[in-house]
Amino acid sequence: MRTLLSDFASGVRGLHPARFPYRRFALALLIGGLGGYLFVLMRLPLPWMLGSMVACTAAALLRWPVAAPSVIRPPMTMVIGVMLGAGFKPEVVAQLPNWLPTLAGLVLFMIACAVACVAYFRKVAGFDPVTAFFAGMPGGLIEMVTLGEEKGGDARIIALIHSARILLVVMTLPFIVQWIGGVPIGGNRVAGPSVFETPLLAELVLLACGVAGIVLGEWLRLPAKFLLGPMIVSAIVHVSGLSDSVPPFEIVNAAQLILGITIGCRFVGTPPSTILRVLALSAGSTVILLSLTLTFAWLVAKVSVHGHVPLILAYSPGGLAEMSLIALALHTEVAFVAAHHIIRVFLVMITAGPLFGRTVGRGTKDARKAGETQP
Repeated sequence: MRTLLSDFASGVRGLHPARFPYRRFALALLIGGLGGYLFVLMRLPLPWMLGSMVACTAAALLRWPVAAPSVIRPPMTMVIGVMLGAGFKPEVVAQLPNWLPTLAGLVLFMIACAVACVAYFRKVAGFDPVTAFFAGMPGGLIEMVTLGEEKGGDARIIALIHSARILLVVMTLPFIVQWIGGVPIGGNRVAGPSVFETPLLAELVLLACGVAGIVLGEWLRLPAKFLLGPMIVSAIVHVSGLSDSVPPFEIVNAAQLILGITIGCRFVGTPPSTILRVLALSAGSTVILLSLTLTFAWLVAKVSVHGHVPLILAYSPGGLAEMSLIALALHTEVAFVAAHHIIRVFLVMITAGPLFGRTVGRGTKDARKAGETQP
């Protein structure tokens, strides 16, 4: 609890005008909002997330003074956690035994992605073994950057590669789903009532789920406490039947906007030539990842009760929040998609270190010893 209070105090201090770049953030909001509105007019999928993401990435390339400090992400992450938990209905939980074939397929999918992408970044991109390993692992951005830096990899390159992966997957996957599944999501309103239609008590219940979830996440020391904590509490509340309300679509759209801005602004301060090179390299790895996603979704659909679209979203190597928002826009199984992404990130997080030690780490250590013994 003391750590949580310290984090809260640090967040409040981070909003002080001397620390928070309000003008640059306001410009990012303006550019992201215009990008989202343009995507709405063009009736493109997930306009507020994709439009703001593309616009802010372009602003970063042009070296415009935009910024999206990390302090703004936790509240939006909490909203998404509550929203994901609301998807865990009793009828969804009853389907858990049906997830066994898809989870087995997920493990094989992760192995295939890791082998293919690590080899790609090593042979094609020319990264050093440590950087290639953690850039190619299909895990969370923060976890892979932290582990990669600890093992001696280039943290900036690892962060950029994973950021670009999320950017490219989120930009392309909705169109692939539309094409394969015949599901039109362009211009669709995200599920949920309007904030003006939601009873005040329902909104207070959702807010309480978020706050209690953060406390629970801190108490359990969850790796993504602002997302997983609220999701767990919200899931318990909705599965038990205490509430059937979901966050208003205006708040979900705001969360999309902030997510898009933060992804696009991750490239701020990086030379345009580096951004373009990383995007080009990530485009190659994204083709590999999406090809494997489609292949495994097609194969697993033959041995499970789930269709191609939920499986594509569940296996897709994008971010948990982003893929869940796409699932929400498609009115598909949000709980199914979210659960598979949580398991994927968790498995990569607990296995990446040991795998590195047994493969790349041992090879690097042997090469270092061989160099020391040479005259």
